[in-house]
Order: sequence, then structure tokens, then C-alpha cells
Amino acid sequence: MTENTTTPSPALPDRLSADARSPFHIAAVFERDVGIKFNDKDRHDVEEYCISEGWVKVPAGKALDRKGHPLLIKLKGRVEAFYR
Repeated sequence: MTENTTTPSPALPDRLSADARSPFHIAAVFERDVGIKFNDKDRHDVEEYCISEGWVKVPAGKALDRKGHPLLIKLKGRVEAFYR
């Protein structure tokens, strides 16, 4: 018999980055799947977001920078973050 113990998830921050090199990366948040709604559409390609400033950063196609990381573009609109 296993006990179903759930630990409370940390509150989602105003700004979060999926890149571990960023100062806005919080590893504890990524223990659960984070969902992003941008302009009422569910997005699965968001690399970074800021709710208060209303923007997300997403990869610009398959383009890479000189270090091999995807080039990101900033899209402005209404941002909602939630746990799936």
C-alpha cells in the first residue's frame, strides 16, 4: 500500500526562464509541468515569460546563435502561467 503524499508546488513567479543559465530559472518550479497561455492560446514552445510586462520569448524557427542556442523572439500580449 502506498501513501499518496503531495508536496505543495511553489507559486509561479512573475518571470521565469527555462534556460538553466538564466538568473530567472527556478529549478523547483520545473519539477511539475508548467503551462503558458498567451493571448488565450496554449503555447508549448515558450522559453521565458514575464506576466507583469506581458511578453513571452519563443524560438525563431530553427535558427541558432553562434553558441548553438536557439534565437528567441519576444511576443507581446496577455500571459497566464499555470501548472498542468
